Amino acid sequence: MQTEPKPGTLYIVATPIGNLEDMTFRAVRILQAVDMIAAEDTRHTGKLLQHFQVRTPQISYYEHNSNSRIPELLEYLQYGKAIALVSDAGMPGISDPGYELIKACIDNNITVVPIPGASAVITALSAAGLPTDRFIFDGFLPAKSQKRKEYLTSLQGESRTLVFYESPHRLRETLADLAEILGSDRYAVIARELTKLYEEFWRGTIGEGIANYQEKEPQGEYTILVAGTPSNQPQPTETELKNELLSMIKEGISRSQASREIAKNTGLSRRYLYQLALTIELSS
Repeated sequence: MQTEPKPGTLYIVATPIGNLEDMTFRAVRILQAVDMIAAEDTRHTGKLLQHFQVRTPQISYYEHNSNSRIPELLEYLQYGKAIALVSDAGMPGISDPGYELIKACIDNNITVVPIPGASAVITALSAAGLPTDRFIFDGFLPAKSQKRKEYLTSLQGESRTLVFYESPHRLRETLADLAEILGSDRYAVIARELTKLYEEFWRGTIGEGIANYQEKEPQGEYTILVAGTPSNQPQPTETELKNELLSMIKEGISRSQASREIAKNTGLSRRYLYQLALTIELSS
């Protein structure tokens, strides 16, 4: 059932992540009918609008002008203007500053209406072959390796499918950190250039993924999906792991072998466990 855009409403409009044929009829209609389009990149969105013959004026809204732009957009909405929010690709508010505007509208009792469509995380999940009944989407991991490792450590016991976005210039580093913290034998799917001409799904262990991308240069935008830790047993705490390692070491088992044995039983990274073992001081 078609209805005209309502005054004083913010529409969250999904746009294609690659293939323009994924644009919905409803999205085109809303973009044609609203008073203004708030776009992450007006030049990028301009090409999309031209393709679908949308002549609605644009206003820029992105991370570095969001603080000054939100009050302006709120004023337009409070005066009865209908505004569509779009990002460069996919659903606004997912790994972009759209959330701040959406929250501001809700706080000011302005109606927010989602216009669903393409989303890289859901697109990748649908074809990955990993469990989709429960998953965690973590957007882009921290850019710095140390922060990235610290965050991944917090996910070691997570049994749900893990989903991340990653840029081509950081893919190799991220895969190396995933192997170190979650284990090189953990199953993963690496989706590239979703819905575009060179769409690709690579499947295998994280270790195999590292080898694959050593041989070829990463290109395009990536979505990484990682199998969760087997949930048939609760994951031990760091203190419990240290106690188990200490007990094995006192029995004469080397730190390396103890780490390997516990890794087999828990699904945790052997390297992580070995680093933990190195922190244990044996009393004389």
